[in-house]
Amino acid sequence: MSLNSRRRRQLLEATGPLLLQGEQVELATLAAVGTVSVRRQALTAAVVGVLSAGTVIATVRPRPLYIALTDQRLLFFDGNNGGKPGKLLMNLPRPYVSVGATKKGLFGLTLITQLSVVEQEQALKVTFPVQHRADGHQFVSLLPVTR
Repeated sequence: MSLNSRRRRQLLEATGPLLLQGEQVELATLAAVGTVSVRRQALTAAVVGVLSAGTVIATVRPRPLYIALTDQRLLFFDGNNGGKPGKLLMNLPRPYVSVGATKKGLFGLTLITQLSVVEQEQALKVTFPVQHRADGHQFVSLLPVTR
């Protein structure tokens, strides 16, 4: 299932003023981008546990971002935890981006790939949640594979 029509329209409205002449959006989706270290997860859980006397459990997740894949660029917008698209956070020229192989995430519900950017040593982990897993397959099919 792709973005619902309201979120898709909001993402296209946010993307519209940024498009170059003739540039077209090929895919609009939402995914978690980045990683969270085990150390940060443990530290957050410990601090929240102490502050709440053990009554609250906290988890830290990668940041949800809206992705507009155009025929020329990848545009990443703040996901506001699933709310309407926020400000533009990344603008990557498409010729400088490639994807790694995909794998299934926890219980096979998510789709995970690595986004490589020219001149960057570390790839970005992109995790498509279950409701956007099909978009993940399309995303990977539209970009060159990292060699």
